[in-house]
Amino acid sequence: MNKHLLKEFIENAIREDVGDGDHSTLASIPENATGKVQLLVKEAGILAGVDIAADVFRLLQPDIVFEKFLEDGTRIKPGDIAFKVEGRVHTLLEAERLVLNIMQRMSGIATATSVYADKLAGLHTKVLDTRKTTPGMRMLEKEAVRIGGGTNHRMGLYDMIMLKDNHIDFAGGIEKAIKAVQDYLKNKGKDLKIEIEVRNMDELKEVLRVGGVHRIMLDNFDIPTTRAAVEMIAGRYETESSGGITLDTLRDYAETGVDFISVGALTHHIRSLDLSLKAIN
Repeated sequence: MNKHLLKEFIENAIREDVGDGDHSTLASIPENATGKVQLLVKEAGILAGVDIAADVFRLLQPDIVFEKFLEDGTRIKPGDIAFKVEGRVHTLLEAERLVLNIMQRMSGIATATSVYADKLAGLHTKVLDTRKTTPGMRMLEKEAVRIGGGTNHRMGLYDMIMLKDNHIDFAGGIEKAIKAVQDYLKNKGKDLKIEIEVRNMDELKEVLRVGGVHRIMLDNFDIPTTRAAVEMIAGRYETESSGGITLDTLRDYAETGVDFISVGALTHHIRSLDLSLKAIN
């Protein structure tokens, strides 16, 4: 994870929440008061965001005491305590909502991802995330996918070429799109992998004829057609299935031999995990 971007994210989130001051705390709690809080688990799942929570507290108070009991990726149950923090009460209260917002969402994503990853046990297929993320939180949400046992797809538009249906249509077809990308990368001196989406077997045959890509995405293929496509590709390129794949059909798709299955729901259709940050004596 990019530490500079993470610091910027935390600073912006604090600025958004605190503004010109946490007046509830400033009005009711002496400035020099100290206290302790603990992160209490209230729902079973996969824990994620512990280390980021520590970064939030330490950005607000560098000398704060953060005692970690559970690591990211731990399977948790109600009553577990992930960490305890001791410091200025002003710091603890300013950080409370941001820490919970981060950890509850990340833990929800990690928990959901683990269910998908467990479905693929024993197979070589990996579950991928997508760019269907909360603006500003992509790196955290993708980290949560990784913690839950998934694999990250591209981080953004800048770190991989991905020719989808609209690119192909606007470019004038598969061959023109691939050739244009190859020329662009050569002229710019960039070394980026190329993935291309195909919508049917005819488009797949065209890609195989043209070549020059690294991965082929089989978009909205049913299971028998996916199996036929994987056999036709025959290991020459990486393969990815996408579109309309549910938890119930995930393993059936994987058993066709496809290398990756991308699931947008890992990040855009998530229920946060129930966690609580409570004062302790």
